[in-house]
Amino acid sequence: MVEKRLGLIAGNGKFPILFAKEAKSMDYEVIAAGIRGDTSFLLKPFVDKISTFNVGELRKLFTYFETENIRQVIMAGQVNPGHLFEESTELDEDFKQLFDALKDRKADTIFAAVAEKLKEHNIELVDSTFLIKNHLAPKGTLTRTAPNLEQLGDIEFGRDIAKSMGRIDVGQTVVIKDKAIVAIEAMEGTDRTILRGGQIAKEGAVVIKMSKPNQDLRFDVPVVGPRTIKHMRKSRCKCLAIEAGKTIIIDRQKTIHAADKGGICIVSV
Repeated sequence: MVEKRLGLIAGNGKFPILFAKEAKSMDYEVIAAGIRGDTSFLLKPFVDKISTFNVGELRKLFTYFETENIRQVIMAGQVNPGHLFEESTELDEDFKQLFDALKDRKADTIFAAVAEKLKEHNIELVDSTFLIKNHLAPKGTLTRTAPNLEQLGDIEFGRDIAKSMGRIDVGQTVVIKDKAIVAIEAMEGTDRTILRGGQIAKEGAVVIKMSKPNQDLRFDVPVVGPRTIKHMRKSRCKCLAIEAGKTIIIDRQKTIHAADKGGICIVSV
């Protein structure tokens, strides 16, 4: 009998909780590694064991999974890259060596290097969606309200921009109004990009979140949920466009209900 035992590197948001719940429902044993300052305390009831690490403690992380006899690990939830710029952050020797060898400090470059380090310890980083395919966005309009012609034009325009930004690993989200680029996501994340875009556009902007052209499903998979809609309502954005089959929707019914209540359309293209 194959042992159903998984490691979970848990970042922020509800994605780690969603994954852990699905894994437990399929009788997987989940051994989680939380990131101090990112991982929600609400994850604990859904995993078999959890230990918390500072963002720079790579050696301790590897030792933890090796001690727990973990051979497969998934990453779920964003780890705030801003931690790496905090003066209080201390990088251990493994992390320093990894950083010194990087050609750049883009998210995919860092995560790919961590995946290679895991492989050196006989630990495989696997597709973060492999147990939650049913939470990927289906194609079509998901809300009662469909996008109007102007919004469809902004989606068509903004999708190409988002893909171009993803190709160079800048970010996944753009905010568009009247075919003008209002905001582009960088290190601050989707929520702050929406707030910044809404502040500039005033009202009626379109938020577009796309996967990267060569999206590595092991990390940084696009995720939206009730929190996304909350920030869109606050920013008076009126349409959310996501990519079908490549975007995870957290609490789908709750997300759609919140969008309907706020007069926001969600379309999956």
